[in-house]
Amino acid sequence: MSSANMATIGGSSESTVRKRRVDSRRTETDRVPSSTDNGAGDSRDTDKETQLESLHPGTFWLTRVVLLRSVAFIYIVAFSVAYNQNKQLIGDNGLMPCKKYLNSVKRYVGGKIGLEALAYTPSILWFLDWSSMDANLDGMALVGMALSGFVLMTGMANMVIMVTLWVLYHSLVNVGQLWYSFGWESQLLETGFLAIFLCPVWTLSQVPRSCPPSLICIWTFRWLIVRIMLGAGLIKIRGDKCWRDLTCMDYHYETQPVPNPVSYYMHRFPWWFHRFETSSNHFVELIAPFFTFLGRRMCMVNGAIQILFQVVLIISGNLSFLNWLTIVPSLACFDDASLGFLFSRGSGAQKSVLELQKEKSAGRTPKPTKGMFVRRVVNVSLAVLIGYLSIPVVMNLFSSRQVMNTSFDPLRIVNTYGAFGSITKERTEVIFQGTLSPDPKDPGAVWEEYQFRCKPGEVSRRPCLISPYHYRLDWLMWFAAFQTYEQSEWVIHIAGRLLSNDSTVLSLLDHNPFQGRDPPKWVRGEHFIYKFSQPGSASAAQGKWWLRKRIGAYFPAVDLEGLRGYFQSRNWPHPHIPTNRS
Repeated sequence: MSSANMATIGGSSESTVRKRRVDSRRTETDRVPSSTDNGAGDSRDTDKETQLESLHPGTFWLTRVVLLRSVAFIYIVAFSVAYNQNKQLIGDNGLMPCKKYLNSVKRYVGGKIGLEALAYTPSILWFLDWSSMDANLDGMALVGMALSGFVLMTGMANMVIMVTLWVLYHSLVNVGQLWYSFGWESQLLETGFLAIFLCPVWTLSQVPRSCPPSLICIWTFRWLIVRIMLGAGLIKIRGDKCWRDLTCMDYHYETQPVPNPVSYYMHRFPWWFHRFETSSNHFVELIAPFFTFLGRRMCMVNGAIQILFQVVLIISGNLSFLNWLTIVPSLACFDDASLGFLFSRGSGAQKSVLELQKEKSAGRTPKPTKGMFVRRVVNVSLAVLIGYLSIPVVMNLFSSRQVMNTSFDPLRIVNTYGAFGSITKERTEVIFQGTLSPDPKDPGAVWEEYQFRCKPGEVSRRPCLISPYHYRLDWLMWFAAFQTYEQSEWVIHIAGRLLSNDSTVLSLLDHNPFQGRDPPKWVRGEHFIYKFSQPGSASAAQGKWWLRKRIGAYFPAVDLEGLRGYFQSRNWPHPHIPTNRS
């Protein structure tokens, strides 16, 4: 030690005491913030510590927040579709009124609304007033939108909220009949059911300390994405030959239910790229799902592959919310360490998770409680239930007679999935046309076309871009185009409504050529083959996205009087004949 330092130490005791007092005051000032600081110093220190720390793998607190928000987003879309379209499809004056359907179920089970009726068609509509089914349908959709909006915005949910959402959507699907016959309805119900068990019973918190995410629940989501992809892959290999000779993508973009503008250009990609796409599809659906069982890193690889695959599908077509929904279980392949980037540094959720991980590392775990024991029992019961209900689903996967998009239990808890097992090689469309001519056979009759919201019609109209939204009627028209009107009688029902300028059905369409005029005297369905125009061609230069060629009549010209017997035989209400019509 230097002599100077020795001299300083050996100074007067009074000077030393003063220095100690000043240092003590400084220490206290650093230690206890003043009222004007409001803890800013501590906050800055905590933020610095948070930035230096990183989340540990193996926990799923943040995964739960991401899963709940993702499920809530899909619910919002699904309930908004229901709110905008249910009245026209299954409402009091809809094409297939759910009141009529429930009455038929009631008669089938003996004329009583009891357990048998509820088991046959699980829906809370059984317990509501049927005098205004439109109000019931709207109310259910609005409550669903409100609750799912809350979960999406806050990232918080409990079992009560998630059960309510599941019951509401289940109630709509089960009375939706043909309009709710798509595979993604069951997939949303299964996903929504699993999301219930991510949550505490009552508590609303992003990170409820007393209810850690169950690894069992995380694995039920992983099991779901494995089944979805294997089901889709196997149905393709066993189905259309073009999946085996790698040519299906030569047709898919043009013939899929509702193409978008990107489909137009992807259809013209070179043949070798389409072969690569088909081969990649088989890898993603048949090989990558098994990565889920090969440890944390490979599980995350599968999750990333599946999400990227679904994003490509979203970009290349309007497949409703199917692909968005399929992303949800893929998110369960990631833990807190891998999803931390989605949360801002120092956010409440991330701070809470870091604190919980510290406590766990220090061996400070909460004391077991009766509630925690009950929760473990519930989680184990969930595993047993999913395992038991998966038996027929797995047997279906291995069956040479595999069926897709099928439920083996009335609550649709575990289902089979699949998509595009066969690919149509030509796109056909049904075009509704009406005329004011009294004679439909008159060569001079002017036939004017109705335009749907999204399905191809007018050749110069750009393909729509609506995913994840969904026009149910447009999708069903795609199926009707490669069937006959005898197989799709609801097409004639629409024709009858158009003859009376029915506002309910017309609200599902984009263009009514008789708006503000007399209704058509005759309506017919024409059958066309549609093909994409060649980019850069003369047709494209004229603004034509499509080229079409008439096949023939899909259904003959009909008028209201001629449809009276047809409607009566099917117990459909006959459309009103306007008073200014002869």
